[in-house]
Amino acid sequence: MIYLFRIYQLFIAVPLCVALTIVTSIITIIGCIFSNGRFWGYYPAKIWAMIFCWLNFITVSVKGRQNIDSATSYVFVANHQGAFDIFAIYGFLGHNFKWMMKASLRKIPFVGYACYKAGHIFVDRTSPTAIRQSLKQAESRLSSGMSLVVFPEGSRTKTGRMGNFKRGAYILAEEFNLPVVPVTIDGAFAILPRNSRYPLPRPGHIRLTIHQPIVAAEGGHDINDLMQQSREAIESGFGH
Repeated sequence: MIYLFRIYQLFIAVPLCVALTIVTSIITIIGCIFSNGRFWGYYPAKIWAMIFCWLNFITVSVKGRQNIDSATSYVFVANHQGAFDIFAIYGFLGHNFKWMMKASLRKIPFVGYACYKAGHIFVDRTSPTAIRQSLKQAESRLSSGMSLVVFPEGSRTKTGRMGNFKRGAYILAEEFNLPVVPVTIDGAFAILPRNSRYPLPRPGHIRLTIHQPIVAAEGGHDINDLMQQSREAIESGFGH
């Protein structure tokens, strides 16, 4: 059965996904140039991500969506299990947002420029000055009432376990006094782990758990405490 699935992937799913990605990128670029970037920078990619999962026989379930309000800005922080984290969040989180993503993704044909026009933030870690510039871009998005999604580990796990969290997302939450929403991604590592010998996903199920927002106390967020609370919340979502 697995051989039939691989044949389906190679000759049907992969060509369709490539074509879908190009078409979605073009729609996003044109929409953001001539119309509302808040709409065109989110909804075409949301549909793209959902179809991408369906074509690869990946289902996504969401728990805790009632914990967030569509009219509120948040900093979402999620663990990073694998490449399909992006599709799960984009397609099924149910909240308009911008990504903070690696600057290297800007080089992907069609996709990189579409992400740029959509207003996502490319994080350049080549120097302290570049990092500060990336944070300024993120501040601009947050000041306009948009939410951000960040993988505070910075890169996909190699083992399935969470790595150390970086402070960037939490500094932004502190500066703007925004609620931080921890999100647990469970199941994506088994679908397509980092450095997999066969770079195509397996069928599977991804579980998103949206936890209660961590709201700043009267004196504002304490970054160390915020990082610990969000990490504990994410860890509590595994296996549920």
